[in-house]
Amino acid sequence: MQKLNFPAYSFRFKNSENKVLIFDEIRKKFVVLTPEEWVRQHVIQLLLQEKNYPKSYINVEKTIKINCLSKRYDLVVFEPNGKIFLLVECKAPEVPISQNTFDQIARYNMVLEAKHLMVSNGLNHYFCQMDFQKEQYQFLRDLPDFTTE
Repeated sequence: MQKLNFPAYSFRFKNSENKVLIFDEIRKKFVVLTPEEWVRQHVIQLLLQEKNYPKSYINVEKTIKINCLSKRYDLVVFEPNGKIFLLVECKAPEVPISQNTFDQIARYNMVLEAKHLMVSNGLNHYFCQMDFQKEQYQFLRDLPDFTTE
């Protein structure tokens, strides 16, 4: 897999039916290693190892309803009160981050109402803080530390 713009992490791999699988420690199972999954697993390690986000508050690939359509988010981090602290959208490294990517995460966030957003293709990462009163987001230099406010 391609080298990404993250610190070096160690991962568990296995082969099954001519496919490479990577262990997802949040879902506690091996999943098919696609380019997007490679980015997702790096984001998970960033949240756990660099930002010390609690593993039990992280949720991966769940279905949500948006305008009667089933969509699937990549990753969320919950707060103890059940609200969403962070919503993450992962793209494969060859997929450029565009306005469409931000529009996609913004649509998801209309339902989820996360305080912070992250978009990454493994090479470029963007972090935002939501301002729900002004219905806009402000770009940040880095992910915020996890707080239980």
